[in-house]
Amino acid sequence: MISWLNKPCLRSVAGFFCAGFLLALPAVAQIGRRFPSEKKEVADSVTGVPLLFLTSTPAGDSKIYQTHHQWTSDGKWIVFRSNRVRGEAMAVNTQSGTIVQVTEGGYAGMLCLADHSMSLYFLRIPTTEPAPVVTGAEPAYNLPRVARTGENSPASLNTSAGVTGHTRAATGPAQIVRVDLGKLFADSEADKIQAASAYEKVCGIIPLEWGAGGDMALDCTEEFAYFRVGKEESAKHLAVNTKLESSFGPRNMGAGPAGLGKMNLKTGEVSFIVAVPFQIGHVQTNPWVPGEIVFCWETGGKSPQRTWTVLADGTGLRPLYPEASYEWITHEAVITKDEVAIAILAHRQPGVGVNQPDPWGISGSGEHPTGLGIVNLRTREMRIVGQIPMGNPGKSVWHVNGSPDGRWACADDFQYRLWLIDRHSGEMILLADLGHMTTAADHIHPTFSADSSKIEIQCAMLAENKRTMNICVVPVPDAWLKRTYRDTP
Repeated sequence: MISWLNKPCLRSVAGFFCAGFLLALPAVAQIGRRFPSEKKEVADSVTGVPLLFLTSTPAGDSKIYQTHHQWTSDGKWIVFRSNRVRGEAMAVNTQSGTIVQVTEGGYAGMLCLADHSMSLYFLRIPTTEPAPVVTGAEPAYNLPRVARTGENSPASLNTSAGVTGHTRAATGPAQIVRVDLGKLFADSEADKIQAASAYEKVCGIIPLEWGAGGDMALDCTEEFAYFRVGKEESAKHLAVNTKLESSFGPRNMGAGPAGLGKMNLKTGEVSFIVAVPFQIGHVQTNPWVPGEIVFCWETGGKSPQRTWTVLADGTGLRPLYPEASYEWITHEAVITKDEVAIAILAHRQPGVGVNQPDPWGISGSGEHPTGLGIVNLRTREMRIVGQIPMGNPGKSVWHVNGSPDGRWACADDFQYRLWLIDRHSGEMILLADLGHMTTAADHIHPTFSADSSKIEIQCAMLAENKRTMNICVVPVPDAWLKRTYRDTP
């Protein structure tokens, strides 16, 4: 038993949210604004696989993080972040290539697409400054930061992952917003765009003192949203005499406490789920199992215990994969109703941290088993399904994902290339070299589509400056899609 498990504490929130916090935006920032197609198909220079670039100009594009859905529920649109309109999100039609602005007034952190409706959910937090320019970079491993500097002081935060590094002060409570994408796309197509209020609904308000950050995830029922809670509120829910964790590693991150909260999206009621003595990041849900949450101990690198899971009622808190001190676990992602993919890194030299101190300890070398691991949430078993070949310049799998049908896994490597694994046979191939653009503003962060036939990435392959990224879709080869298997006892 972990001594700091605690029971959830229900809290209702009433009041109103002042619309006056929104910064004045130019008319061109209107929701529903359309941009011409930039679709371009390019064959990968190494593998020959056709790469479908849905954006191809240097507009500062970056995908939603790989822990979350990328496609709308109808499979026709991909939502992404962009500098086409500063601080706003875009969607691109995968058939026509048309790009449509889908937010107005900004958003904070994660963009959450619903499974069963054409809905987009996100946090909106009033701040003292305009939204920073999206660089595509992944500061602190894509963790939107919330720093509290006093008992009654407002939170300071990066309002979206992948933005320039300064923090901004929140001036009011956060709200969770829903956008009706179906109505928006129809009106945009018909050139009958209305005011943003015709498409947006404020589901509820999170108290300012909760310090809600940009980490948010949507329950598969679309009835609840889960979000990260700041230090001060979380401290109130820790068990007495809980030992707080301090920062771990050279990035001075990981100190606690932190917590998770939830909002009933129909009533707006807010309640606290659980508090932990460390910093929380990468909050995600199981797209098939209601009320199942996965998150991490965020340090910006190796954690003492990276992966965690808990139920939405606050019960069942436990490490997802209990790691050893020599294992560098990172970039967990729920891939099927029972499974989570993890990366066990092998990017550092054997013997690291043994003969002389190292801020990350002895972790991250290939002296022990490493690779793309898949953990079963029910049986707690883990299997390693693939790793970058020994001696290959890619060094190690880095960001991992898997197909919802359970057939494939994928990963990028330290050369910013894309690998594909057949989970049944164990075959692993380099699917796309992508120009091995290690100068890119961010990693490629692969994510499978709901039908398991393609993978969305972001890369700088087309960029003249070798840094600015675009949105790209890579198909699973036809020969692989046609494979059939016959298991034997």
